[in-house]
Order: sequence, then C-alpha cells, then structure tokens
Amino acid sequence: MTVRRWHGSRRLGLTRLTVAASALLALLIGVAFVVLLWAIDDANDSTSARRASRTALVEAGTMEQLLVDLETGQRGFVITKREDFLQPWQAARKALPAEMRRFGDSATTPAQRRTAEQITRGVRSFLDDYSIPLVESVRRGDPAASGLAVTAEGKRRVDTLRDQFDAYTAGERAQLAAREDAAGANAHRAVIAAGVGIAASTALVAAFTVLQHRAVVRPVRGAAAAAGRLAGGDLGVRIPPSRVAEIDALGASFNTMATSLQDSRRRTMESVEAVHRRTARDLHDGAQQRLVSLMIGLRLAREMIPDTDTPVTELMDQSIDNAQTAIDELRELARGIYPLVLTVKGLAAAVEDLASRCPIPAVVRSEYPRRLSTTVESNVYFVVAEAVTNAVKHAQASRIDISLDLTDVLRIHIVDDGVGGVGGATAGSGLTGLADRVSAFDGTLTIDSPPGAGTSLLVQIPIPSGTETPSRLN
Repeated sequence: MTVRRWHGSRRLGLTRLTVAASALLALLIGVAFVVLLWAIDDANDSTSARRASRTALVEAGTMEQLLVDLETGQRGFVITKREDFLQPWQAARKALPAEMRRFGDSATTPAQRRTAEQITRGVRSFLDDYSIPLVESVRRGDPAASGLAVTAEGKRRVDTLRDQFDAYTAGERAQLAAREDAAGANAHRAVIAAGVGIAASTALVAAFTVLQHRAVVRPVRGAAAAAGRLAGGDLGVRIPPSRVAEIDALGASFNTMATSLQDSRRRTMESVEAVHRRTARDLHDGAQQRLVSLMIGLRLAREMIPDTDTPVTELMDQSIDNAQTAIDELRELARGIYPLVLTVKGLAAAVEDLASRCPIPAVVRSEYPRRLSTTVESNVYFVVAEAVTNAVKHAQASRIDISLDLTDVLRIHIVDDGVGGVGGATAGSGLTGLADRVSAFDGTLTIDSPPGAGTSLLVQIPIPSGTETPSRLN
C-alpha cells in the first residue's frame, strides 16, 4: 500500500510538473516574442532617426562647402582682381538660398534647428555684409579692400562659422551615437531575453529526457573550442545560447569579452582613420592653400616682368611650374592619406574617382544604396586602392572591373585581365594588409588568380541591419 501510494503520488506530481512546465514554456515563448517585437519596433525607429541624421549631416557638409567656395573664390578675386576667380563664388552664391532651406529643414531636434538657424544667419551675414561689399569694393578699385583688417575680418567670420558647423555636426553625431547605443543595448537585451527563454525551455525538456551530455558536456566543449579560437586571434567567435542557465551565463560573459576585444580593435582603426582624415584636411586647408597663394603671387609677378628680360622670365616660369607641381603632388598626397570625396560623397563616389585617375581603363559598377560607418568605408576604399595599384604595377593589366554591392553583406569584386599568378593572402604575398583590414569587420577576402588568366579579388563584409551612419546617401 505504501509503495502504491508513492507511485500514485509520483504520477500526480509529474502531471502537475508537466502542466506547470508547459505553462512556463508558453509564458517564456510569449515573453520572447514580445521582446523581439519590441526590439524590431525600436530598430525601425532607430533606422528612421539615423536616416534623418544622415540627411542633416549631408546638408551641413554641403552648406560648409558653399561657405568655403564663397571664401576661396572671393579671396582669389581680391588677390588677382580677375573675374574668372569669382566663378566658385558666383556658383555658391546662386546655390545658397535653396541649400539654406534644405539645411534648416533637415535639423532633427529643436536645439539643432536653433544652431542651424544661427549658422544660416551667419552665412547670410558673411555673404551680404562682408563678401559682396568686399567684391564690389575690389571692382571699384578701393585699395582698402585688400587691407589686413578686411582679410582678418573674413578669416574670423569663416573660422567662427566653421566652428559652428563642427559643433552642429558633433551634436548630430552625438545624437546618432546615443541612439545607436540605446538601440544596441535594447537589441542585446532582447537577444539575451530570447536566448534565456529558449535555453530555459530547452532545459525543461532536457530535465525530463535526461540529456546531460547535450545539455552540459557539449556546451562546455564548445566553450573550450571557442576560447581556443579566441586565443588564436579569431575575435569574431561567439558562443551560442546554452540549454543550461550557467552555461548560458558563461557564454554571455565570453561573448561580451570577445565583443569588447573586437570593439577595441575597431576603435583603434577608427582612431587611425580619424587621424588620416584630420591630416588630409590640414594639408588641404593649410599647406595647399598657401602654395596656391604663392603660385598666384608668382603669376602676378611674372605678368609684371617684361618679356625682354629673358633670364628673369625663365626663372619665374620655372618657379611657377615648380609651384604647380608642388600643389599637384600635395593634392595627391592628401588624397592618398584620406580622399575628401570619401568623406563628402561616400565609398562609391570615392571608388569612381579612383577609377577615373587610374592609368588604365577601370570600370565601376555600383549598387550601393546607403552609407556605412566611416571606418568601414575608409578601410574598404584603401583595400580597393591597394588592389588597383597592384593591378597597375604588377599585373600588366589592360582593364580593371570594380563592382560594389550592398545588401546585408558588402561585396567588393575587383577583376583584372593581367598575368595572374598571385598567391593567397599570406605573409610575403603583399596582401596581408588587405586581409587584416577585412578581418577587422568579420569579413572575408577571396583571391582567384590562375597564371595567365588575370586576378579576381572578392571582399565580403557582413553588414547587420541598422548599422548605417548619418552620412550622405548616394
């Protein structure tokens, strides 16, 4: 009797446990779906906010470029007194009203809108109160128009406006970063919640089927293998959710550590990219502008020397040629460090500019509907640049085809019709740097280069949904 009561109690207990487990399983699945739906809605909101921020930054860049065109065109006219130097100034003046409206409409917050209005008033004041009167004074031959006080006033105005542009851009990027951080944190919590729900549900089933090996031993072995891969330098390795809560917590901690290491490497690359971008800008705004002013001065001096003074004119012509060569070389140097078109227009435009300067025919096909992070774009650009350089210098190619395709994966395919025979991306092959750039973003580099049949280089970088940056769309 006692034994029969024990068995009856056990069966009843199992029934109750089964009902409770089924209810808990249904609850866990329901919570997981709710969390995932919330994460999807939050991701959609984040995408809309990022798109608005990209538009705002594009319009800010366009406004700043118009300001630069106004200032450089006006300065060239003041120095040379030649009307053809006013072409950028006139074009910028014509485009300014419409761009001001777009710039003001693109502001994403009331604070940014006030800053945009302040910038717009400053640019309008620069044009109406300073630039136009200065140009008219020069046309009238007013000697005061070329004085130091007038020049200093213009520089002060431009520097103030550029500081305001920097503040506006920094504010917009800060909003984007905050939104991305919040979206990433929410998505991370949603994934963890879903993973915990699945792991708990599986643990309930495993408790009844006694699959200790699958629930414990296999996840531990997987974690050990992942730790070995991580120690070997594979920072993209992750541990999937486990059926056991403790193993799941270990995996989450491991994944957090791996993500932190990978983010650290990416931040290093972002810092290098920022230094390159700042260096290129300093070269453009500093040394290049001074060389342009020097060349203008030399040309003016040359026009004042009679052609009969042959030794002097020859020396002046040689100096003008040397100044122009220095400007061209400095421009190429700045472009090699960080091309301006990459910042303003993005990867596709930068690759097309690279192809246009290639000494052999280079054809670009682009399906690139949106912008990515500046770090990804800059590293991919230099991968393309290095591949094109190799094809020109070593492959004896007569044609290069470049294709860019962006969906959930960024694919860059570079094909030349050269001699082929390129080795894999190993040490000594000259392609290790390309592989390192690609692997920093969990990408792959595939090379197909049979001797005599050209070289095909395929780069694939996974782009998770919602990782766009506030840059200009193509």
